[in-house]
Amino acid sequence: MVDTEKFKGIMIALYAAYDDEGNVDPARVRKLARHYANKGVKGLYVGGSSGEGMLQTAAERKVVLEAVMEEVGGELTVIAHVGAASTRESVELAKHAEAAGADAISAVPAIYYRLSPASVERHWQEMIDNTTLPFIIYHIPQTTGFHLSADLLARMAAQDKVIGVKISSESTYELQQFKAIGGPDFLVLNGPDEQYLAGRSIGADGGIGGTYGVMPELFLKLESCYREGRMEEAKAWQFKINEIIQNLLSFPSLYGACKAVLKLQGVECGEPRLPLLPVPQADLGRIVLLQKQIHEYTEEALSSVKA
Repeated sequence: MVDTEKFKGIMIALYAAYDDEGNVDPARVRKLARHYANKGVKGLYVGGSSGEGMLQTAAERKVVLEAVMEEVGGELTVIAHVGAASTRESVELAKHAEAAGADAISAVPAIYYRLSPASVERHWQEMIDNTTLPFIIYHIPQTTGFHLSADLLARMAAQDKVIGVKISSESTYELQQFKAIGGPDFLVLNGPDEQYLAGRSIGADGGIGGTYGVMPELFLKLESCYREGRMEEAKAWQFKINEIIQNLLSFPSLYGACKAVLKLQGVECGEPRLPLLPVPQADLGRIVLLQKQIHEYTEEALSSVKA
């Protein structure tokens, strides 16, 4: 059986890091990974939505994962998202993730085509059967168009190598149902950042999120309050986080806004890859104000830890 403890807690969905010409930049990837390791998070989810994996070639995705493993492998838990449009490419990425030393692999259903549950099951099974790594299902129906059924989840969860599901649908009821289907040892990782506390309260073992990357201290504070049973304080932190998320969502793309904020924090990741839009020059003043808000809340979170 897989020891799942290392997958519980705050796992950051790592952003893509490009150079000024838009090419994957291993040095910037390593700097970003180190930035988060220094914050005290549990691990990184590499190559998912925040990592723009679907906008990169397989070769680029391999370079990113290798840079992450070189910098924080063995220090942080690393989950490699290997989902791609074709099963063949997904298996290739899964084998590479194992060779690179990742702790687990994860995948969405294949994209673009409307697939039957049997097709998705076969897609995932090929990845599972071609490595010895634990597998985490990535359930994000709002982007893939595929809704994971209770029957398919039960069949997948019956396998020892399938250790959990990252659930990014917006229903906490569904999260609770997935946990019930998988059982107490089956990982359920919260996806909607704005509902982290709700997810934890109803059965999630931790979370993987994209907005964690601009405010890891706030999610770490929220998690500590939850673990210590200080629910009113935890709720207050979730509300502060949601203020920031609402502001981030007011920009042309979430990832463009997150990268612009991160740049002000001293970590350059380049601009998101089209069709994801960067922050327009006219909106940079709003990014400065948003970073000021994040900084103030972060200082509050850190001072309350020291107090």
